[in-house]
Amino acid sequence: MKSVEETLLLQDLFTHKNIQNNLSVPRLVEKILSSNEGILTATGAIQATTGKYTGRSPKDKFIVKDDICEKFIDWGLVNQAIDEDKFEQLYEKVIAYLKNKKELYSFKGFAGADHKHRLPIQVINEYAWHNLFARQLFITPTEEELKTHRSEFTVVSAPTYKADPTVDGTNSETFILVSFKRRIVLIGGTEYAGEIKKSIFSVMNYILPQKEILSMHCSANVGQEGDVALFFGLSGTGKTTLSADPYRRLIGDDEHGWSPNGVFNIEGGCYAKCINLSQEKEPQIFNAIRFGSVLENVLIDDKSRLPDYDDTSLTENTRAAYPIENIDNIVSPSVAGHPNTIIFLTADASGTLPPISKLTKEQAMYHFLSGYTSKLAGTERGVTEPQATFSACFGSPFLPLAPSTYAKMLGEKIDQFSTNVFLVNTGWTGGSYGVGNRMKLSYTRAMVHSALEGELNTVETVKDDIFGLEIPMHVPGVPDEVLVPKNTWADKNAYDEAAKSLAMKFHNNFKKFTQASDDIIQAGPIYKPE
Repeated sequence: MKSVEETLLLQDLFTHKNIQNNLSVPRLVEKILSSNEGILTATGAIQATTGKYTGRSPKDKFIVKDDICEKFIDWGLVNQAIDEDKFEQLYEKVIAYLKNKKELYSFKGFAGADHKHRLPIQVINEYAWHNLFARQLFITPTEEELKTHRSEFTVVSAPTYKADPTVDGTNSETFILVSFKRRIVLIGGTEYAGEIKKSIFSVMNYILPQKEILSMHCSANVGQEGDVALFFGLSGTGKTTLSADPYRRLIGDDEHGWSPNGVFNIEGGCYAKCINLSQEKEPQIFNAIRFGSVLENVLIDDKSRLPDYDDTSLTENTRAAYPIENIDNIVSPSVAGHPNTIIFLTADASGTLPPISKLTKEQAMYHFLSGYTSKLAGTERGVTEPQATFSACFGSPFLPLAPSTYAKMLGEKIDQFSTNVFLVNTGWTGGSYGVGNRMKLSYTRAMVHSALEGELNTVETVKDDIFGLEIPMHVPGVPDEVLVPKNTWADKNAYDEAAKSLAMKFHNNFKKFTQASDDIIQAGPIYKPE
């Protein structure tokens, strides 16, 4: 429950004469254009830019340490603590700042497509385009639901308010503060809209596991026979692209819960990367970007007003936000049964991981806890080229609880539902970044299709002698030589060195999981230094 003081502050803000509540998409578009927050593109989408911050600011995210959450949070570099007093002081200053604005925008909706487990939320924005973003990314209530809506968590976003680190206890002018006692997310100093979306995901990652529901950073779809697939992976690994399959119905592209009844989407929209987007390669996403969608940091031609998805002048982290209904082939409502197949996606810049391999349960737990990928340029501030990173559960920045909490739940569900798990490398082949090439999307789609159709469950495999992974020897639509990474390298010795180097990174990273069982530890790479 909210405190009396906090309730009065929010009530004062909500009843301000300039609050615009749950505006329709057309009215929000009018507000955006009249205030010059963005421009209208030839597709009908709104284009906006985010200034100097074109990605998330993980070093500026804090959780308020209080008696409600202190013993549950996995405190550290990811979940940084801030005192209650500091939060309250900054919160009051932001509220006072926003009250003097000409207009504010409020959206009331939900996180969670399953009515049994959804979270009623409210998002208050300084910018109309941020409010449109929230409307498209979260679940919009019906008129009847809106009448009885009571927010249980509120996001307050004030991008033009900048913190003073010496006074406010932040690391910079930017701040993303989460208070589980106040049930408030406070955002300031950044115009990057993704902070709004991911802050609520972090909240759900705290709330759902306490209800015995696994929260997951993954996309999901369902086949014609009702078979459900999950795609885990960090930004840029292909979650959105691969889940938007014309032959399978989309459940969601980024955030899901796995309850005793099955899988449900946490969001009501999609937040797709736009770099090199084309109608030919990704028709569903390309065609989804129309009226009411938001293009973030995508360059627009002055005359034609057409988006240039190949222009990365502002950032490689160009984005499109659109309601899931803009995808033709969806599950509505966004709920489905228990997963038959799980795909772990990694964009390996070393070019040494197999493009696809089938995992044992122990290998699945090892690679889930490892969460390896190469962080791609632009997703976070300061990242200009791929960097090897390990993000537990393929979503460490958004996990308030210890990774073992989520891993234990996933392992139990794999056992319970006999779910098949594959590791798919959408990264480099024929050499490392700068030498080799990115894996062809057509090859990846063919491999994923074969995995989902069960064609790889009994196929002949060969064991990788460094990573210990079982590699299929034949996949329809994929040249055999592509399947074994070493075969694609001109310099075999260079491959061995790069693969052994990556194997050691896996081993060194996994040392922090001191409570992992021996069988999970032994499921890592075979190679170890003598």
